[in-house]
Amino acid sequence: MKLGLLSAILPDNTFEQVFDYAADVGFKCVEVCCWPKGKAARRYAGVTHIDITDITREKMDYYLNYAANKGLAISSLAYYPNPLDSDLEAREIAVNHIMALIDVSAQMGINMLTTFIGKDKNKTVEENLEIYKEVWTPIIKHAENNKVKIGIENCPMYFTKDEYPGGNNLASTPAIWRKMFELIPSDYLGLNYDPSHPCLLMADYIKPVYEFKDKIFHMHIKDLMVYQDKLDEYGVMSYPSLWHAPKLPGLGDVDFAALCSALNEIGYKGYACIEIEDRAFEGSEEDVKRGIEQSYRYMRQFV
Repeated sequence: MKLGLLSAILPDNTFEQVFDYAADVGFKCVEVCCWPKGKAARRYAGVTHIDITDITREKMDYYLNYAANKGLAISSLAYYPNPLDSDLEAREIAVNHIMALIDVSAQMGINMLTTFIGKDKNKTVEENLEIYKEVWTPIIKHAENNKVKIGIENCPMYFTKDEYPGGNNLASTPAIWRKMFELIPSDYLGLNYDPSHPCLLMADYIKPVYEFKDKIFHMHIKDLMVYQDKLDEYGVMSYPSLWHAPKLPGLGDVDFAALCSALNEIGYKGYACIEIEDRAFEGSEEDVKRGIEQSYRYMRQFV
């Protein structure tokens, strides 16, 4: 495995600053956020370390060469919108940007895009699967034509009041993944697997590593803590921000030794990018970097 960093946690840094820092820490790759320029509606979104607006061959080569000169790979171009948004204009913007990122990822030789399936939070899973097939079939066809793998993060996106009742990302459970892969069978559609999300759902996060070993295209390394006293107070049917918090790897409930053992057993040799969302390490950029470096030291035990 190649240990890396998701660039979202350094939103005010330039591409060069992110890669300089990642190289200094010792990372092997960076998952580069490529949102359209503009204000985002949620935390960790709207980050643009590669702006594909009017991108040229010269700019693409510059990014690739800068990363290579630092001894780093670009693991993926990252963009996490809601491509199944009930707002059709927002949906179209998301889909169009995904299509454009597929083109750029292919032209840069990265051949990976990490993103969300999206979801209409007010419709059933079954209804969303119908929309998914309609919206994502041409996306995956475009990815196939360009030989770009699409790694879907398994985040449910139902943490806060505005994401209730159904969440904003369909691809949250093994049962749904099986149906997704059945409806759109493709070697270019897989997972950007994050163990913290099944942990949040009170589900086994090791078992899917074995079942979906051929579908894990990319990994996120993130932890979380479920506070039992708060869960006792609010119950599992309440929105999870009431009873859980994202944590640095090793400070929450995920057993990363067991996870990495499973990944080694299936022969996973891809990218594993640390995702930092721990509010205890967000007081300043110095705190953020302290959290990144602590996470790196912890994960180097296993990767």
